[in-house]
Amino acid sequence: MKKILITGCNGQLGRAIQKEYANSVDFIKTDVTEGDGVRALDITRIDDVMELVRSRKPDVIINCAAATNVDGCEKDEAFAFRLNAIGPRNLAIASTEINAKLIHVSTDYVFPGTLRRPLIETEAPAPVSAYGRTKYQGELFVKDFARRWYILRTAWLYGEGRNFVETMLKLSENHDTVTVVEDQFGSPTSASELARMIHLFELTDNFGLFHATCEGSTNWADFTEEIYRLAEKNVKVNHVSSEKYKEMNPDSADRPKYSILENFMIKQTTDFMMADWHDAIKKYLEEH
Repeated sequence: MKKILITGCNGQLGRAIQKEYANSVDFIKTDVTEGDGVRALDITRIDDVMELVRSRKPDVIINCAAATNVDGCEKDEAFAFRLNAIGPRNLAIASTEINAKLIHVSTDYVFPGTLRRPLIETEAPAPVSAYGRTKYQGELFVKDFARRWYILRTAWLYGEGRNFVETMLKLSENHDTVTVVEDQFGSPTSASELARMIHLFELTDNFGLFHATCEGSTNWADFTEEIYRLAEKNVKVNHVSSEKYKEMNPDSADRPKYSILENFMIKQTTDFMMADWHDAIKKYLEEH
């Protein structure tokens, strides 16, 4: 049976990948803490990574581990660099030694969000936050040190666990009104849809850099209104600008205002299509 090493297995994407594959592969499950069939692995420690990879010899490594707290990364960029850049570097080195495929998940935050058009894979990254800078360096390390690699950039991810959708639903329990930014645009993406694309790519030798988000786009305020409409929540959404939100939350990091990713390379090299974001969020809410 094929062996797949998955880092960050308890995160929302890690859980979605396990559901996507069901019992068809032998998962080597790792996360920051051990328990319930999960091995603790610190991907920032090259010796720990090499020891595990050499002993278990996975066919595929899927890296779902990352420091994703954007504001937290801004406060401690050194920590973010270790997890978002050094970690992928170590996994890339290990994957090359055993000739395993490496699937690394990256982000729309590698772009500044200043271009008012969908961004394809050949656009030049220029991150404006610590999170974006460290994730971009992780991409570069994967390209430098891995031999058989896929990088999938995604955005506005939600799944089983803590995410924007669950936060908005939680707020609806004791708020009649919520305030949400209206001038940041992107493509809400279901973790289950991204897991489906990872599974499809893993079966091929179609290596390289790909954008992988649900089709279509929206802004955070309109996305919130759609969540409440589908969940039948009677909550008013106040639309505010990024500048106004920054005044209300001065410690928040800068976010890209326009980071809609066009899945150009997926469409050029495969017959696959990510679901429209409206359909994906409807399915997610029905299942949860």
